[in-house]
Amino acid sequence: MKKIVTLNDGSKMEAGLTGNPSGKVIMLPIAKKPVYGQQAESLKRWGADPELGEHFIEGLSDQFQVLYFDYEGHLFENPQPDQLTPDHMTKDFLLIADEMKVDTFSYYGYSWLALAGLQLAIRTNRLESLMMGGFPPYEGPYKEMLIVTEKTHGQALKNPSSSKASIYEENTAPDAIDWDHIQITLDPKQTQQFVTLYQNLMDFDDTSIQYALDFPKLAFAGEKDTIVYGESFGSVTVDMIGILQKNKQQLEQWGWDVAILEGGGMDHTQAMQPNAVLPLIKPWLMEHL
Repeated sequence: MKKIVTLNDGSKMEAGLTGNPSGKVIMLPIAKKPVYGQQAESLKRWGADPELGEHFIEGLSDQFQVLYFDYEGHLFENPQPDQLTPDHMTKDFLLIADEMKVDTFSYYGYSWLALAGLQLAIRTNRLESLMMGGFPPYEGPYKEMLIVTEKTHGQALKNPSSSKASIYEENTAPDAIDWDHIQITLDPKQTQQFVTLYQNLMDFDDTSIQYALDFPKLAFAGEKDTIVYGESFGSVTVDMIGILQKNKQQLEQWGWDVAILEGGGMDHTQAMQPNAVLPLIKPWLMEHL
């Protein structure tokens, strides 16, 4: 079943519900539409799956119902420069669940969509489990990400583009990118919305909320998930794996399962691919739901 859902800002987005009708529901806001041709080849050079969304849906739908949509893609097409706050995202996710007649569900998100899941979890009692990849649920790098997003936004203001630009579309491989001098050419409205998000998380205390998360929860990252940004991005280090490893014991005391994805140079991009994630989250879901 597919449906066009009107979100809280009035924009419209396609959402789908498929899979095993007797299975629990997994919300997948990371379900990107497939890309083909030159764009697909560029993604492959970066180690990214051009059919990421479909492969996640296929991989889970034999055991579970999958509630899927491409929230990030929607925000690039319909930027919310002043509205992308934790409350706003939560309202969108719950509205989608309501429109698709889903009461309770598990949530899987990666990177900033993982932190969106944590914000959702503390604002509703409808979650049955939470899976966060590529963003730690404790001592998250919110300040560092605000610096990176502010610098990115500053570059977008200097080099504005109305296109859905991405470094993935560069005709090169990641090891050939000069991260100190890369030029961001995005629509400033696209970059402003993530500045708004991280500004709204500056006072977030991810310690006090841990005791309220009384359901199964999983956090993971790739063993090489450390990004050292150059001067043009604020000279900050976003060390997802380092934070997760440092706090593994504390997180386990709070009831988190913590996993490190190893092998093949599992960086931030590699550790979000279906062939890396599904062998971890699918057995975990079958055990805990």
